[in-house]
Amino acid sequence: MRRSWLTLFGLVSAVELVGVALDSTVLQWLAKPLLAPVLLAYLWRCRGRWDAVAAGLVAATAGDVALLVPGRTAFLAGMGFFLVAQLAFLTGFLRRGRPAAPAWAGYLLAWAAGNALLWGALGPLRLPVLGYSLALCLMAAAATGVSARVGAGGAFFLGSDLLIGVGAAGVELPGAGLLVMGTYCAALLLITTGWVAARTGATREPEVVPA
Repeated sequence: MRRSWLTLFGLVSAVELVGVALDSTVLQWLAKPLLAPVLLAYLWRCRGRWDAVAAGLVAATAGDVALLVPGRTAFLAGMGFFLVAQLAFLTGFLRRGRPAAPAWAGYLLAWAAGNALLWGALGPLRLPVLGYSLALCLMAAAATGVSARVGAGGAFFLGSDLLIGVGAAGVELPGAGLLVMGTYCAALLLITTGWVAARTGATREPEVVPA
């Protein structure tokens, strides 16, 4: 049954990526709101309890839906929901372990450098991005204290949102949509399965990855 949830996540991820590639609003509305809930079901099936990562996945679901709606207001709402997700992940990760000092230093340096590079082009989004990206970088640093897999998930999450920030700054990168969603799907998968492995003592790698 656990493997079935990961298989379903792989299928949903594939539909989402096809929707992005084809610029299909219908496919994206069908798939994107299901990404985090499918992993939430997997998490519940494995652990049978509510925890900080589960709360983060619920907030990520709300953020995904908000970001499907065009406009700045919806974008800011989505950022707010994902801020809640990052804080929930951060709380859970810090309860599990403490990352090494170089992880904190490296991610804080990345936060400062990224905001410095994009600051002039973000306009009214500067302060929201500044606050959200700080929480994101702290989450990614804290993820390294849980396991290598969760740490990789945090890094993918940062990469995905950095690409969104670059787009918000008016820089159009080839294939940016696919890169954003591909790294985001990988981030959710690695964080959730890594968290399950860390909390249950499981050692097997997930058998399905996003297409």
